[in-house]
Order: sequence, then C-alpha cells, then structure tokens
Amino acid sequence: MPEIDLDAFLAFALRLADVAGEVIRPYFRKPLAVSDKADLTPVTVADRLAEEAMRALIEGHFPDHGILGEEFGRVREDAELIWTLDPIDGTKSFISGVPLFGTLIALTQRGRPILGVIDQPISRERWAGAAGRPTTLNGALIRCRPCLELAAATLFATTPDMFKGEDAAAFARVSAAVKLTRFGADCYAYGLVAAGFVDIVLEASLKPYDFCAMVPVVEGAGGVATDWRGESLDLTSDGRILVAGDRRAHDTALALLGG
Repeated sequence: MPEIDLDAFLAFALRLADVAGEVIRPYFRKPLAVSDKADLTPVTVADRLAEEAMRALIEGHFPDHGILGEEFGRVREDAELIWTLDPIDGTKSFISGVPLFGTLIALTQRGRPILGVIDQPISRERWAGAAGRPTTLNGALIRCRPCLELAAATLFATTPDMFKGEDAAAFARVSAAVKLTRFGADCYAYGLVAAGFVDIVLEASLKPYDFCAMVPVVEGAGGVATDWRGESLDLTSDGRILVAGDRRAHDTALALLGG
C-alpha cells in the first residue's frame, strides 16, 4: 500500500469540519423545514448544504478521490482513497434542539478507514484520529478507560428500534449484562468511549458514513471497533457495530452477541 501524507489529509479533514460547522450552526434551534427521505429518516437544508460544501472542497482539491455521503450518494467508488461524509449524524437530535449530533468525516484507503473526525459544531468538541497515531479531543490526547467486566460497563446505542429479530435478542443479552444502558447520543457516544466516559457502543443497521470516522478515533484511543463477528470494519461491513474501550469488555460482549 503506497505511503500517503496523513498529516496533510488530516489537516484537510479538519478544514472540511470547519466548513460544515459554519453551515450548520446558524440553523440550530431555529425554525426549520424537515423532509422525510425514502427511508423515512429526516433531512434538513442544513444536512444538504453542509454536505455540498464538503463535497465542493474535496472536488476542488482531490478530484480523483471517491466520495460516499449520506445525502448525495457515491462518486468514483473504485478510487483507492474515498471520503465518507455524514454532515449531521443525529438529525433527529438536531431538529429537536439536542446538541448530541455531529459531523462525521473519514478517509478510507482500499476500503479501510485511515483517518476520522467527529465534530460537534455547537459545543465545538472535535475528536481526530488517524491510523497509528493517538487520538485527540480539541488537540489534547485522550484514552479509553479500562473495563474489566461487563457488570461495570456503560453501554450506549442510538435507539432500541435499530435492533430487529435476532439482533434485538442479541442486544438484550449484552444490555442485561452491563451496569447501565443509555440511548440517543448517536456519534457522540463514540467520542465518549474514546474520552473514557463510556465503555461500549453497540449498533445495527449503520451505513459506512455512520461508522468509518469513529474507527480511527476509537482505535487511536486504545479501543476496539469491529463488526458483530469480531472482524475489522470497512466499506463493505454489514452495519452491525461493536465498539469497546477495553478489549476484555469487547470480547465478552462479542461472545454474548453470538449467543
């Protein structure tokens, strides 16, 4: 795999986050028209304009790179380097005035996330991670906390509604084993794992733009991010995600997911 300039790409990802935040902030807690997409998830002008702004910047600087965005789909899917963009991960929180959404930006190389940014444009908290490097929160190094057993763990998921059929039963097994289960933080929960405040995030039905950014962020803070089979995450993953700050907690949860 050829060497790339991670510093330059990470600086560019931070610039993308700046541009998206400038678009999003004026719309927060303001009267706003909300539309439903084909999958019945909400979307606003802030989502669309923020992604358009990021796409324009990528096209202007790296026209040979691929892009996979929540609002405007895919271009150049066969490119070695592909950006994944979710301008507002947590639109339901955004339209409810809850500042637990975030902008997700990742760069993948041959399908594998190599850098990621989780940006909360209202609180101005920004997690940044890159392969082989320590994760930062607003420039300060952060680390996941140890968690020896699930009985002491805090578990987050976006919503219980994302778990259907056997997935719901699997989630229930893990939830029953932890100390505390909470819902509703969207991508913010992954940042809290990296910062040492949450132990596990368990999700289903995610798209690559929902999870790629958090992989370098969590791994760079000492955590583990896999699918429900324990496999590494990439653009082809099925969207069932298990993230833990401590491998011991991850392995125990993984065993419960398998029944």
